[in-house]
Amino acid sequence: MAQILVRNLEPAVVERLKDRAHQHGRSLQKEVLWILTQTAGVGFDEARRLSRQWRKRLAGRDFPDSAELLREDRDR
Repeated sequence: MAQILVRNLEPAVVERLKDRAHQHGRSLQKEVLWILTQTAGVGFDEARRLSRQWRKRLAGRDFPDSAELLREDRDR
């Protein structure tokens, strides 16, 4: 099996990963392995299915125009 070294992680990120690992009853290494495996395993069909699922959940809600919000933020 391959190994990966990730450099320059923010301490806060490591702490969140440790907390998450503790919540799931896994070691930090096992938690990171699980996250990477799950994330890399999402293919196009799965992403499309998840996208449809979220669109369905959010249907009918009004959301602000993000361009307008960015413009307002820049004007401050």
